[in-house]
Amino acid sequence: MATIKRALISVSDKTGIVELAQALSQLKVEILSTGGTAKLFREQGIPVIEVSDYTGFTEMLDGRVKTLHPKVHGGILGRRDLPEHVAAMQAANIPNIDMVVVNLYPFEATVAKADCTLEDAIENIDIGGPAMVRSAAKNWKDVAVLTDASQYADVIAELHSTGGAVSQATQFALSVAAFNRISNYDGAISDYLSSFNADGTRCGFPAQSNGRFVKLQDLRYGENPHQQAAFYRDLYPAPGSLVTATQLQGKELSYNNIADGDAAWEAVKSFSSTACVIVKHANPCGVALGAHALEAYSKAFQTDPSSAFGGIIAFNCTVDKAAAEAVSKQFVEVLIAPDYSAEALAIFAAKANVRVLKIALPKGGDTAWQQGRNAYDSKRVGSGLLIQTADNHEISVADLKVVSKKQASPQQMADMLFAWRVAKYVKSNAIVFCGNGMTLGVGAGQMSRVDSTRIAAIKAQNANLSLKNSVVASDAFFPFRDGIDVLAEAGASCVIHPGGSMRDEEVVAAADEHGLVMVVTGIRHFRH
Repeated sequence: MATIKRALISVSDKTGIVELAQALSQLKVEILSTGGTAKLFREQGIPVIEVSDYTGFTEMLDGRVKTLHPKVHGGILGRRDLPEHVAAMQAANIPNIDMVVVNLYPFEATVAKADCTLEDAIENIDIGGPAMVRSAAKNWKDVAVLTDASQYADVIAELHSTGGAVSQATQFALSVAAFNRISNYDGAISDYLSSFNADGTRCGFPAQSNGRFVKLQDLRYGENPHQQAAFYRDLYPAPGSLVTATQLQGKELSYNNIADGDAAWEAVKSFSSTACVIVKHANPCGVALGAHALEAYSKAFQTDPSSAFGGIIAFNCTVDKAAAEAVSKQFVEVLIAPDYSAEALAIFAAKANVRVLKIALPKGGDTAWQQGRNAYDSKRVGSGLLIQTADNHEISVADLKVVSKKQASPQQMADMLFAWRVAKYVKSNAIVFCGNGMTLGVGAGQMSRVDSTRIAAIKAQNANLSLKNSVVASDAFFPFRDGIDVLAEAGASCVIHPGGSMRDEEVVAAADEHGLVMVVTGIRHFRH
């Protein structure tokens, strides 16, 4: 356990720093500081020694050089357990520095601004701060290093309880957090700078991608019991994403729960009207709109009651008592919603194993991140990584083109837009029959589109749902007319798809032959 006698404090973010300095001062700790931080301490009546006075070397180059001095780094790096280190420091008149409190220039916040220039970014790259943090983190047995305001309260409590000392366990944990902070900081700089082309323009895909994730929990196992797994979140998670969930009750989430839960939540929060999505094995097996949660759930469940067994159910509205009573009648693995009434939670409490998650819906904004959506998607391949911009494309009636002789009614257009939105979340090849604001049959993941069409029709038949006058969405174009023949035979009246096949004329002719409305989007939604 190291007793803190001297601390160096230099922070950009002043949150909580006065309280920390006051606690250190009360314990008779000598405080060294720089620039604005030292000025703040003097204003608060906290005794402080300017680093330039401590080193005898005046700050220079607009403050770029102030802590890069042997009296600073020697005091941090010198090992107290090595006689040769102790002797060298005494000979050079370098006292020990027992605590380093540093947070870095706000590089990430700077480059996040729309009007950030390369010059702005460069000026916000900290040099002395990371050097001190690395020095202190390396010498963690002798030095406590704090890099975030969230650490202050616990350290203050420990200092008071020990009379001014910090335990080895705490110092090691602080060291790990410090190295993680430096890694994230350097990764952000690398991502930004390597996105510049030789001509000074920026590319959306940097020359080096530095993924930065924080572990939330170890999982019992992965996709299969013989696999190990853990759950991580982005360093800066988007509001309203699954990683921000609060688990209100139930067993620990599994790997598959999380994967399927994400699929259900991403789908349901894309609807502005009250909606329910039921997912099984990464695919929506039932999606519906309703006047309230119960109606949306009841319609979604009708699509495929068999697949809904043991599925993930997500709402984009508060789950009330009526909806909870209906949901509790089936076996459900995970339930997700923005909120629950007290009566609903009491009903679910009787089923202790059901995992109940609460996620606040994103409030919206100008960026995909503010809207709770990923800006990029990635997929691992052998010794490599595929990265793409996320499929956040939205369409409206104005974007649609009717290519059939028969025109669509306003209600048919609305139904097709609903079906198109659902198809976006179904694995390719995706075929979705819909009507009256609900899915009627879903075909997913087949090697041929016509087989997905047949399966979707069979699913509807098994659920005793009529496809007469239904609408159909296909995530990609129909390569042949056979899919049109199958959906027409099943009873569909409209079909929406991207178009763009070499046989589009043949496909449109088939639609006209069957008296169908055919609408093309010009956009496809593959999801493999």
